[in-house]
Amino acid sequence: MEPRAVLGTNRYGKSGIRLMKVDRESARHVLHDLTVSVALWGDMEAVHLQGDNTTVLPTDTQKNTVYAFAREHGVGSAEDFAALLAGHFVASQPAVRGAQVDVEVHGWHRLADHSFSRTGPDVRTVSVTVDEDGTRTLSGVRDLVLLSSTGSEFQGFAVDRFTTLAETDDRILCTAVDARWRHLQDQSDWEASYATVLDALTSAFADTHSRSLQETLFAMGERVVATCHGIGEVRLSLPNRHHFLVDLEPFGLDNPGEVFHVADRPYGLIEGTVLAPGVEADRGEW
Repeated sequence: MEPRAVLGTNRYGKSGIRLMKVDRESARHVLHDLTVSVALWGDMEAVHLQGDNTTVLPTDTQKNTVYAFAREHGVGSAEDFAALLAGHFVASQPAVRGAQVDVEVHGWHRLADHSFSRTGPDVRTVSVTVDEDGTRTLSGVRDLVLLSSTGSEFQGFAVDRFTTLAETDDRILCTAVDARWRHLQDQSDWEASYATVLDALTSAFADTHSRSLQETLFAMGERVVATCHGIGEVRLSLPNRHHFLVDLEPFGLDNPGEVFHVADRPYGLIEGTVLAPGVEADRGEW
């Protein structure tokens, strides 16, 4: 009899749990608008191989836990809330060896004590993993759109018979930053830490005369690990949102770098990791 297939790495959970928590302790309300996703793994062979659900905590229960914890414990910082949930699932379920809780934080701008307008498009992200190796906390931002209208060039690149791109010493540089950073220790103030990293990313983008988006990526990551306490590793994904100068000569007009076609695809995608001196890269996928 031929052997059965072998079960490999697996996990399960509830994704896309939408949560709005309103803090009403004073007339000046505070909103916590989150999307929470839970993933659990551990001794789950029986459910896959024999259909035995004994060790399975229903994903509906996971969803209910998120809402109940928001009421019982409050939300506070997204990092602390994610760590509380992940720790609970590991501690309360004997079969669960590890848990990962991902949180997206949707921002709101205050208009009055209890009125708000939605910010964006950038989204703050958090991912906390609890397993036998301890707790790993990642913070991040997604869809942070940045643009420099000058101070960027692209010259001296490799060419072959398929190359049509012309060199330029002045171009628009635009990207939508997807960044995650690994904390070497808990932060005393997660909100302040996030604000500091965001300032480092944006100021480095603005300050760097860019000869390539790769150079800008490294400058942004370097600024974070050099100036933001307790952060050892930054991973960045920067799509190059191309802006092409429009040829207006057929209409009898010049175009001294003023009118551009904004192309959404295809786009260059530049990705990289920047580490603080002496810090080893995390081998996990994040």
